[in-house]
Amino acid sequence: MSDRAVDSESVSGTAETATDGGIDLDIGPDDDESVQPYVESPIIMATVRVVAPFVFTFGLFIMFHGADSSGGGFQGGVIVGTVILMLGIAFGIEPIREWLSPAAVVALVGSGVAAFVAVGVLTVVADGAFLDYGAVGIHHASKYGIELVELIIGVIVAGIITGLFFAIASGVRGGDSA
Repeated sequence: MSDRAVDSESVSGTAETATDGGIDLDIGPDDDESVQPYVESPIIMATVRVVAPFVFTFGLFIMFHGADSSGGGFQGGVIVGTVILMLGIAFGIEPIREWLSPAAVVALVGSGVAAFVAVGVLTVVADGAFLDYGAVGIHHASKYGIELVELIIGVIVAGIITGLFFAIASGVRGGDSA
């Protein structure tokens, strides 16, 4: 194979160059003004405004009822994190990033991990095993402990999904990392 550049402008109408032997891909013009700004769609914005509260509530429902039925903290956290993705797609990523800063997302995940460890250490301090809720001595401790842990896992997963969305979105334009 040769390292010759391939110009596909005549094929697709855009200036795209690539090399056969390397990773040198230059798609589109070099100026930053060629990047199209976010285009607001009233249909998508109205739909997200209506649907987002129901999706968020459904995610919380899945989190709280995960111990008794199918679902749980992970599934509910993914659904709650999806609400942020829907808002970002409908209203633009930058307004969502201003409303929910990446530092807040990291703090959310960190506080979720700290709460999970605190629940586990509390059961150890109460002369039980890690996450042995019966050692705490509260009526229905196992039920409440599982529900609390499911909620904490949901917070962690929702924060990670949101953080990944911000990280991927910042890579699109080559901006600062999330």
